[in-house]
Amino acid sequence: MLFRTPADGVTVLALGAHPDDIEIGCGGTLLTLAGTGRAKIATLVLTGTDDREAEARAAAQAFGVGSGPTFVGLPDARLPAHWSAVKDALHAFREAHPVPDLVLAPRPDDAHQDHALLGRLVTTVWRGPTILHYEIPKWDGDLARPTVYVPLDPAVVDRKITLLDRVFPSQRTRDWWDDEFFRSILRLRGAEARTRYAEGFVADKIELEIV
Repeated sequence: MLFRTPADGVTVLALGAHPDDIEIGCGGTLLTLAGTGRAKIATLVLTGTDDREAEARAAAQAFGVGSGPTFVGLPDARLPAHWSAVKDALHAFREAHPVPDLVLAPRPDDAHQDHALLGRLVTTVWRGPTILHYEIPKWDGDLARPTVYVPLDPAVVDRKITLLDRVFPSQRTRDWWDDEFFRSILRLRGAEARTRYAEGFVADKIELEIV
């Protein structure tokens, strides 16, 4: 299936449990959408300290999001204990924005409990828009088999990797945080999509409108 952004534009909502989830999982897709000049993008981040929220604001600007993220301020790694607050935040975010064409969120089977909860709840809040679940590579080794791919221009890949390192300095000390790590998953998904680089997503349900 080939998806093209409509001439009159596309509205995108990107949701993350943590300040860097969106950019790691679908930053190349956001850059590509923003590059069309026809995408209106808004983001929601559920957790984060003041310093991490500052990073997320810088990331939103760098990755082409129209405005800074909406922050909820819930505790990191504890989202399942705040189920109702997460659900309320998603509904409030939905009501604050027009019906989107595309929703981007973590996978519901992600090994991190915060990612998984958000991935499960997003499908209960948005019914109708296309929902793509992005992947976040990590120590847990929980990568799935993508069903949707977004090919990325090599220049977009270079920019994604450069921006990740620039706007999230708090993460540079992590043993997995380096250019090779981020590029490797994009190259792997590119091979699966018969292109050089790609981001992979899982879609639970796709509706085709035949006119």
